[in-house]
Amino acid sequence: MKTKQVPIIITLIGGLAICIIGFITRMDTKQFVKIWVIVLISFYILGCVAKLLLDKNFKEEPEEATEEAAEGEEGENAEEADQADQAETPQNQDDSAKEEKNNTGGQ
Repeated sequence: MKTKQVPIIITLIGGLAICIIGFITRMDTKQFVKIWVIVLISFYILGCVAKLLLDKNFKEEPEEATEEAAEGEEGENAEEADQADQAETPQNQDDSAKEEKNNTGGQ
């Protein structure tokens, strides 16, 4: 999951909210700037915490491990198929030898 932009998005949402509130209430410029800076810093910290929680709870497996696991399963299936073919081969030879004896009259 791509969480690199989570702190930035949360900070921008907080900044937008304080701007709207400041304009609606006709806040003094000095007071607005002080509150705005405090809100941006606190929302950035909140965004970083949210990013850490998302990263911790939604870990993605590395692609290499996933590919290796898929290759390992394919290799195991191929080995099982080879073993099954080898197990069937002697039986098929015995069956064909018996059929030849029956066809030739047991000679």
